[in-house]
This record gives sequence, C-alpha cells and structure tokens, in this order.
Amino acid sequence: MKRRTLLKATAALPMAGLAGRLWAAPGAGNSRLLVVFLRGGYDALNLLVPVASKYYYEARPNIAIAAPAAGGGGAAPPNPNAALPLDADWGLHPALRDSIYPLFQQGQAAFIPFAGTDDISRSHFETQDTIELGQAPGAGRDYRSGFLNRLAATLGGPALSFTDQLPLIMQGGLQVPNMTLRNLAKPAVDQRQSGVISAMYQDTALAAQVREGFSVRAEVLREMAGEMEAASRNAIAAKGFELEARRIGRLMKEKYRIGFVDVGGWDSHVGQGGANGYLADRLGELGRGLAAFAQEMGGDWRDTAVVVVSEFGRTFRENGNRGTDHGHGSAYWVLGGAVKGGRLAGEQKRVEAATLFQNRDLPVLNEYRAVFGGLFARMYGLGSAQLEQVFAGAKARDIGLL
Repeated sequence: MKRRTLLKATAALPMAGLAGRLWAAPGAGNSRLLVVFLRGGYDALNLLVPVASKYYYEARPNIAIAAPAAGGGGAAPPNPNAALPLDADWGLHPALRDSIYPLFQQGQAAFIPFAGTDDISRSHFETQDTIELGQAPGAGRDYRSGFLNRLAATLGGPALSFTDQLPLIMQGGLQVPNMTLRNLAKPAVDQRQSGVISAMYQDTALAAQVREGFSVRAEVLREMAGEMEAASRNAIAAKGFELEARRIGRLMKEKYRIGFVDVGGWDSHVGQGGANGYLADRLGELGRGLAAFAQEMGGDWRDTAVVVVSEFGRTFRENGNRGTDHGHGSAYWVLGGAVKGGRLAGEQKRVEAATLFQNRDLPVLNEYRAVFGGLFARMYGLGSAQLEQVFAGAKARDIGLL
C-alpha cells in the first residue's frame, strides 16, 4: 500500500486499542445513551411546529406546516399534510406519523423547544465544536476533550463512536474506538492488509493495541455477517440511516453503554419544502431509523435514552429561495423507554415577532450543558463533583426527562 493509505488506515488504531476491554461501570448500571447529531442545523420549526402562532404562518407562506385542524372538520378526513397534534401550542411534522409520533403517544418521546448554545456565531463548525466539546464559554478550548469522552471516563463505561473518524465529542483521555457501520461488505482494509499492518507493529509498544483494534473491527464484521449473507451478492440490500440504526442497536444492546452517531444533510437554504420535499424526506428517514433502533433494543429500550441535537436551528422567516438560513434556537428530541414523554419539556415562551432572538431566530432558553447535566444526573446518579468533570462551570437543570 502507498504510505498515505497506510497512515490513513492505521490512524485510528491506537484509539481502538482499548475497545476490547470491558470497563466496569458501577455508576451507570444498565443505562444506555445514544447521542444523534444532525449536522447542518436542521429546521426545528418545521419539525416542532408552533401551530398556535399566527406569526409562524405569516413568516412562512410557502413552507409552513398546516395546523392539525386544517383540512379536517365534520366528516371530512384529516389533512395528511397537517402537523400531528402534540399539545395546544405545538405539532409534529407529518413525516414522523408512523415512527416517532407513536412513541410520543406512548410517553416514550419528549421534545425540548428553545434549546441550544450561547454561541451566536451561526457558523456550522464553530457551533458544532462548541456543543461537542461542552466546555465553559470563554474559558478557552481544549480540542482533546469532548464531553461524551469525559462522561465515559467518569462512569468508567464502554463507549463507541459510529463514525468514520473519531469526532470531537469522543476525544479525550479515555481511548474510545470509532467505526463506521456503512458499507461493511467492503471494508477499507482487507484481511491481507490487516496482516501487513500488524506485522509492521510487531515487537513495538503499539503491537497489542493494533492487534486489538483489528480484533474489534473483525468482531463487528462477524456480527453483521448473517445480514450480509442474506443479501444478494453479499451486499447490503437496504441503505440509509435505518439500517445503520439497527446495527447500532445490536452493538449497544450487547456491549456498549454510550454511543454517538452523526447524520448530515440538514442545511436547507434552498427548496426546503413543507409537509413534503427535501426536509420531509430527511425527517422521514431519521424517524424510521430511530424507531428501528428502539425496536432493535428490545427489553433494553427501558434503560435507554436517545438525545437528538443539532448545532442550531434555522431562521424563523423563510428566505427568497423557499428555504431557511442559519439560526440560533433549536429543538432537541429525547426518546427512551424510561423517558417521561408525551410532552414538551423545558422553558418556553410564546412564539411571536416580539420574542424572536435578534429579530430573526428562536431564542435559547434551555442551554444544552444544563439540560444534558440534568439528564446525566438522573440517568447515572452523578453528583455535583462528577457533573463538574463533565461540564465544568455548568449548573445542571433537571427538566423532568426521566
């Protein structure tokens, strides 16, 4: 292999080296956490629709989601393109009718509007870094310390990042493996190349970690072998997030207690669509994947929490291209068998022109470190000193998610 290919293939191996060792997790019990990051800043206002706001419909004449009563009444059938009713003020995008909405009705899904960070740069990379690092604002950034790594280190529990490269959120003192679950039928490094790389490290300080890194990779491939063999020509028949979510479910159910996955394609400046179209398709795929993950977890779903976040929301008003631009406040999803769902959680205010942040975006009333801190305290019984290790300087806020 060329030197560049070799370096790329081996770059993550030291991080994967400790993956085969099962860490004790006395504080975590059987709790499992999956964080899903929607990269690109998804439009939370068309996911969690402020159906009681007249201003929402004025500001979005082409892309707004109709209120639940629109198109219905009397003996007429309900409007299939209308928002699904959550409460008097909010509705859910109809693309989630058969996936997330049933979980909400069963009390296993909650939504947190007005959620996000204090970062007002409206830069994808800046704000993604802010969230993943989870460090105190204004304190300087340590790019080698992500908050899920600090959580895993505090708990002493096994974690895995389901990504091509180790993300910032999993960087840190605890060595966490990463592995993409896409295209497993065609691994980037085959068995012969694995042997060559292992031989290169023989009799070196990294030999054991390299062997163990390849062992973790081989274990995942073996676990998926039955699925691959059932498909024609040894290829995966289905594509998209749903298939990956099922794989994540199997691995977390059997071994890992903390997981992270990111999903791209949420930057909708042009042709976003409303009840149908680009955003609706993305939400539909995401919803089916999360529902599949819940199904795959089986009885362990009762001990699982899934938190869906994005770097920021979108502008309240649609733009001239029937899309939305970079905004501020977003909406988080929290799913799980033990979640106190069927409701909107956290601080809220009326959605109208006067309450917009900088006259363009939803404000942030539920700061992400406080929300995650409160969730971790409930999930793992973490005290103030332990929470300080995860989110230095943050005041955890219990908004009753568990």
